[in-house]
Amino acid sequence: MNGSAPKFLSASTIEKDKVEDLNGEDIGHIEELMIDLDFGTVAYAALSFKDKLFAVPWEALSLKEGEHRFVFHHDRSLLEESEGFDRDNWPLSNERKWLTDVYSKYGFAPYWEK
Repeated sequence: MNGSAPKFLSASTIEKDKVEDLNGEDIGHIEELMIDLDFGTVAYAALSFKDKLFAVPWEALSLKEGEHRFVFHHDRSLLEESEGFDRDNWPLSNERKWLTDVYSKYGFAPYWEK
């Protein structure tokens, strides 16, 4: 342990927080956090971008402390080139293959493989 105090935020305070790209430009907001109850971890954040939602691994975001904003650590073109999903037609996130593809797209190993 590094001796620093753990940081906690409630899920309800994160929802609707703005998300910016690496250039500091607003790209959307966090619509929901999806929790994997078997692993006790955030499976992904549903990022609202334009008129769609996008599953983004939690590791692809970081908090700008004191601002209640998050930074998306990839180029926005990754979202623009992705299909996304509608607010009323969520993917079956309990399918490991779908989540594996999501994590792979952003360059992360799935949390259940660590």
